[in-house]
Amino acid sequence: MRVRIEDVAAVAGVSMKTVSRVLNREPGVREETRRRVESMVEKLGYRPNPSARSLAGQRSYMVALVFDNPSRNYLLEIQTGVLEACREHHYSMVLIPISFGQRGYVSEIVSMVHQYAIDGMVLVPPLADDRKLQSQLQAQGIPAALISPRVRRDRIGVAVDERTAARELVGELIQLGHRRIGHIKGPRHHGACLWRHDGYRDALQLAGIDYVPELVVDGEFTFDSGVLAGQQLLDLAAPPTAIFAGNDDMAAGVIRVAGMRGLSVPDDLSVCGFDDTEISRHIFPALTTVRQPTRDMGRQATLELLERIRDPQAGSMLTMPYALQLRESLAPPRAPG
Repeated sequence: MRVRIEDVAAVAGVSMKTVSRVLNREPGVREETRRRVESMVEKLGYRPNPSARSLAGQRSYMVALVFDNPSRNYLLEIQTGVLEACREHHYSMVLIPISFGQRGYVSEIVSMVHQYAIDGMVLVPPLADDRKLQSQLQAQGIPAALISPRVRRDRIGVAVDERTAARELVGELIQLGHRRIGHIKGPRHHGACLWRHDGYRDALQLAGIDYVPELVVDGEFTFDSGVLAGQQLLDLAAPPTAIFAGNDDMAAGVIRVAGMRGLSVPDDLSVCGFDDTEISRHIFPALTTVRQPTRDMGRQATLELLERIRDPQAGSMLTMPYALQLRESLAPPRAPG
């Protein structure tokens, strides 16, 4: 027989309302009581009935992950983190892929809010920077947690100091002796494009190296755009000895181009990326990159969102740590001749 909330309340010696408050992580429950209820929930194998819970709480207990991001590896890790947080708090997750900038996309998102009775949203760049969308959600009373937004004041979500991380990564190339360093940027409407490019410029300036415009090319955070950008850089009369790609997918594209041209990575060309997605560890040589805790970012952004859903004054914008991952794709530049 299905275990009911009444059964949990009876065994724990509390009211059904107290069990509900514990399950919904609401404040005002003594820690001893909370632990006792959680213990009984686990012991009895109780699982909330989504329909009954929704009616009782006047919520759908559903959040949406809204995205238009070309990096599948990045999105998969974000999605996993969001799902982890939802499971912990007995929420469901719905995915809403959107073509950013397409006519009517904001109305489409708002329509889905009503269709699914969504309690809140996690927005992935570039949607995390879409003021029109955020204004519409605010008008509808739908809270949103943002991942890596440009504007962070009075927002909730998570971010990483990507500019400093990029500066440190390019600094590693400079310490190895590289002076002609290429950079592949991301989409112009994406905040990461700006921060990572600025970090690249900061590192050059600190080392007294001139910024050379021909060494900076546009990409789209996709493998194919990394291939095209890598070809453009390596076709230069004086090609770079190292390339900093704005994400791991594009860096993998550069490594493919190098291999097709008979160049050895890292002996003939050093390559590094950003994000530390799975592809960085699966390709050969293993890619030097910056580890964004992408999965944790998805999870923490969702936790901040759930706090805001419970209390309109709760939730914050958190800065997450990053770490350089120095692997096999870097080496000193080959001596001329």
